Amino acid sequence: MAGQARNMVFGSLGVAGLMGVAAILDLALGVPFGGQMVWDIMLILAAGLVIYMGINCLKDIR
Repeated sequence: MAGQARNMVFGSLGVAGLMGVAAILDLALGVPFGGQMVWDIMLILAAGLVIYMGINCLKDIR
């Protein structure tokens, strides 16, 4: 079960990382989401929170 939980955490870390990068690119270039600054800031905060919780979860799984 620990292997399956670990894979789910890695998957969520990957998705959160991609969304964070997309939001940062949108702030800089205005390409993926149309350059809405409030939306980008919220996405960056959400991605950071998911990454923080994922790292904390990986520490608990170990």
